[in-house]
Amino acid sequence: AVVSTQSTGPHIEKTVQSARTMASWVLSVFRDRSSLVMITLYKTMVRSRLEYNCCPLWNPSKVKDIQFLENVQRNFTRKITGCKNLNYWERLKSLKLLSLQRRQEHYCIIQIWKMLHGLAPNNIGLEFYEHLRLGTKVTLPPINHKAQTSVKTDYDNSFR
Repeated sequence: AVVSTQSTGPHIEKTVQSARTMASWVLSVFRDRSSLVMITLYKTMVRSRLEYNCCPLWNPSKVKDIQFLENVQRNFTRKITGCKNLNYWERLKSLKLLSLQRRQEHYCIIQIWKMLHGLAPNNIGLEFYEHLRLGTKVTLPPINHKAQTSVKTDYDNSFR
């Protein structure tokens, strides 16, 4: 739930706790730590919780929140056979995974592309136009000046 300060903190904490619980269950039940088994279980049982609960509506922008979510993947991949002594980015590369942040960026780019080409509803009021030199550009909808101050502040700060 959104708290009155428009903070995603409690939602992120609940999501991370749910994913950690599932990760520890997977690690306690399955003894095979091979990359094929562990990545399959991670993608279906753990990552799905992180991504479903952190959909574009809850796209975290604070570094603290992103790292908090990313730590679930960081800790899980460390337990996979052959990955213990690799740093996080080397583990992701060897396991052919993307960081959760990079996956979220891909989802956002795909959604905007779908809106641009009429394959998804543009119910947020983005206006696309062609610029001769710069290609396709987008105009963001104006802010509702009758909105709460906290919403206006979040809107203004989100583009800095």
